[in-house]
Amino acid sequence: MSRIPTPTSIDEVPVSAKPLLEAVNSKFGKVPNMFRLLATSPQALEGYHGLNGALAKGKLNAATRERIALAVANVNGCTYCNSAHAYFAANLAMLDAAEIAANRDGRSNDPKADAAVRLARKIAAERGSVTDADLQSVRLAGYSDAEIIEIVVNVALNVLTNYVNDVFKTDVDFPVAEARRAA
Repeated sequence: MSRIPTPTSIDEVPVSAKPLLEAVNSKFGKVPNMFRLLATSPQALEGYHGLNGALAKGKLNAATRERIALAVANVNGCTYCNSAHAYFAANLAMLDAAEIAANRDGRSNDPKADAAVRLARKIAAERGSVTDADLQSVRLAGYSDAEIIEIVVNVALNVLTNYVNDVFKTDVDFPVAEARRAA
């Protein structure tokens, strides 16, 4: 049960948050609990929405962003995000069950994506402490400096949602996929 009330509909959120939630509803056909919870602070919702929208226009494709989200959710033990991103990975990014399982473990069955997911997992687990060799590995896999920056920022965005959902114990409104807290 959520630690703060989650608005049950778009009608219950502050007026300034309604357009953003209506956009979410148009995209997904529903407004997941996390978005309605964030709408309690329209500024927090706007900040999340802005960064997420900017990254969606970046160089990393949706599948790689979902892979990163799954890896980070499992580093942080966030069941809400693990559940949501497993759903999005399967239904929007069209990743198969084996790939989703690999992503949760901080790897990928795709050689190029593997480098990105491994770096993302290390960034999250080590709080940003990576080596020159870690960055070189991702470069050798074919990622540009811009894409590496996007990997880091995607990690940060997912840490943000992991923390919001863990702090407030957001009720999971996707098929539940328990997250493991990575060591």
